[in-house]
Amino acid sequence: MEFDKDLYSIQEVRNLMVRAKAAQEEFASFTQTQVDAVVKSIAEACEKNAEKLAKMAVEETGFGIWQDKVLKNLLGSRITYESIRDMKTVGVLREDKTRGLVEIGVPMGVVAALIPSTNPTSTVMYKCLISLKAGNAIVISPHPNAKNCIVETYKVAAQAAKAAGAPDGLIGCVTTPTMASTDALLKHKDIGIILATGGEPMVRAAYSSGNPALGVGPGNGPSYIEKSADIAKAIGRIIDSKTFDNGTICASEQSIVTDRCIADQVEQEAQRQGGYFLTPEQSDKVAKFILRANGSMNPRIVGKSAAAIAEMAGITIPAGTKVLISRQTTVGHDNPYSREKLCPILAFYVEDDWQSACRRCMEILYNEGAGHTMTIHSQDESVIREFALKKPVSRLLVNTPGSLGGTGVTTALAPALTLGCGAVGGSASSDNITPMNLLNIRRVAYGLRELSDVRKSAGQSACCQETTVKASCIASPAAGVTALSREDVEAITRAVLARMGQ
Repeated sequence: MEFDKDLYSIQEVRNLMVRAKAAQEEFASFTQTQVDAVVKSIAEACEKNAEKLAKMAVEETGFGIWQDKVLKNLLGSRITYESIRDMKTVGVLREDKTRGLVEIGVPMGVVAALIPSTNPTSTVMYKCLISLKAGNAIVISPHPNAKNCIVETYKVAAQAAKAAGAPDGLIGCVTTPTMASTDALLKHKDIGIILATGGEPMVRAAYSSGNPALGVGPGNGPSYIEKSADIAKAIGRIIDSKTFDNGTICASEQSIVTDRCIADQVEQEAQRQGGYFLTPEQSDKVAKFILRANGSMNPRIVGKSAAAIAEMAGITIPAGTKVLISRQTTVGHDNPYSREKLCPILAFYVEDDWQSACRRCMEILYNEGAGHTMTIHSQDESVIREFALKKPVSRLLVNTPGSLGGTGVTTALAPALTLGCGAVGGSASSDNITPMNLLNIRRVAYGLRELSDVRKSAGQSACCQETTVKASCIASPAAGVTALSREDVEAITRAVLARMGQ
């Protein structure tokens, strides 16, 4: 008998949720030490399998470079673990006896984790660690094009959790992913929170599900090279970032914006380090491959090398080219170079000064990518501060590669593979998402004063205000105001003496 795939996948979600809910209720009784042992076991197992899973991801999806995905897997396992290891997430988190306040960590329940195809294995590792560290269960919904490597990563994490004493079902994974199963998971009544990493339609679905959600929007970060920058280092960082895993991290640079007075130097340095500036004709040919007819990014170019993209577009580029660069003067939804490109393609804008560059960067971000990330290369702290104050981003990265700086590898930001975009980007958080975003805080507040004390205090305040007003009238009666009588003065005096205890 042949089963209906959609119905089967929906039933699988229901079964996973029953197990996850029961497992989380048991897990909620674990001590901090027990929770930490489970998290440590998962991190170690994922790190041990980092290379195998990286190769599986590239083989299945065709995106990126397996050596770089090994580093991503280390980000999702060891680096994430080290950043959250000492976090207090269970029981009493903070206590202030002076103010009579106690804060207690409360798990959200079951986390629905949507996993993208661009960073499949590393995102599973990362979401398992932060979800369980906060005392939650997790049910993973794979991108269909990366199902096998995601399921294999889930198995590694689930087996490690069980070996450390976690209840069965604490980590679950949909093995027959369909649109119907994703919808069923997002709308399930027992979901505590949705953690959505992926395309814009997926994030919109998460926010419209009726359940709490943390979603992230697209990146489209410009990289501004200001005239005081070390140009060689700036270009090196941009190319390192844009070629890391062939540009599949959404915090990677999407365009270069620079000052006219150094534009020639920037262009020469970019060419020296492997950037190739497309001719207008070549730019037109490549542009046809960046977007699909519906205006969304073409998956054929995602995670592909510059050489592979050039071959697709039917253009000839020099051997050793790392990044394709297109000179641009406009920004718009129909200009693919001013949009997010998860591959080694950069737009190149030249502006008269930093004020013009500031406006151009904002135009790019409001076109796409508002709330996400941008980078600036400069030694001028006043310019950096102006960008920090005005740019609609959640992360302004200074003198560092975008892809690795935004995810916390080369900066002090929290290591993360889900980067919040804040309200301007349609996200519920501007944080690099950590376990603290996946738990609620129960506050215990001890009484410090009685109602009678509050009323007395309010009455004294009103009396004080009345005394001040009347005293000012004595000193300098306003036009049209009758001066106080002797009886008024005596009454005010008695009130003041009473407050002084006399």
